[in-house]
Amino acid sequence: METAELEGALQVLSSSLSQVKWRLKSSSKRRLEIDGIYWADILALCTGMRPVVMVDYGGRMPELQERLCAVLKLCQKALPIFYHLRVMVIYDMIYLIHVKELAEHARSSLKSEQELLFVDLEHDPPKMIVQAEKSSVAMQLISVQKWFSVLFPVDEINNDLLPSITTEVMSIANPSISASITSQSSDIIDLSSYIEGTQVTVPTLNGVIWLLGYPVVYLLSLEHISDAIFNLSTKSLRIFKILVCRDDKYKGSGKEELLSFSVPYDLSMEGSNEEWAKAFMAYMEAKWEKCKQVWRSLQMEVSECPPQAIAL
Repeated sequence: METAELEGALQVLSSSLSQVKWRLKSSSKRRLEIDGIYWADILALCTGMRPVVMVDYGGRMPELQERLCAVLKLCQKALPIFYHLRVMVIYDMIYLIHVKELAEHARSSLKSEQELLFVDLEHDPPKMIVQAEKSSVAMQLISVQKWFSVLFPVDEINNDLLPSITTEVMSIANPSISASITSQSSDIIDLSSYIEGTQVTVPTLNGVIWLLGYPVVYLLSLEHISDAIFNLSTKSLRIFKILVCRDDKYKGSGKEELLSFSVPYDLSMEGSNEEWAKAFMAYMEAKWEKCKQVWRSLQMEVSECPPQAIAL
């Protein structure tokens, strides 16, 4: 994305949002606010820095997703840079995705091109999972990654063929689902019914997770949710933030949070000097090299967070 394209994309998005009159709860509104820090989410998708961003959790459905689709349609009519953006729904969670980047993300994860850190929250204290194949929940997550790689096939999407839900995709995620496929709008990818039957809990797909491009995945099974809440809320955490800065001529060009995630303090004693943290930063820097004209800086900041009540 060149500078002129960026300026045009911001103008188109601003115009599209003003044309679609709707109300979001405050957290969602901030994320789409024209002059706010969460502009970074949209730009991160368009520039390939992130495969997925979450827009809302527990919002009004289906109004919210329909309004988002309306905004995207207007943007896509105006500029091709928005072509690969789609709305994705899992239960009451709504995401904006870049289908090509999500396809690459699923492929690279399965090929271990991006190192993932699995943290088992079912035990006190939480512990690293060194051998994923010995963890049933980790293997469930890997099955979900395989599922996404089928739903978002790299070769087809690179040829501008957008994803479709097929019987093959359903059988990977949940063999018990009937082969009967309910047609879906091409504007919305609703995966809710296909998640059912897997043992991967919603937080694994939502909180500090693989889907959003984070390097740390908290693993827990449905029957251990209360244990996981206790085990995490009673521990100090390190908060890792990836910060970017846009060109000075754009309003709000100070540091913007691209993404952030947490790791139990005792499992990240070296902070940004942890080997996995350095590997993740190198991974993000490789993405940044392709769009330096948009983001003039990229850095990781690490802070500490004392024990506090959480909700998974």
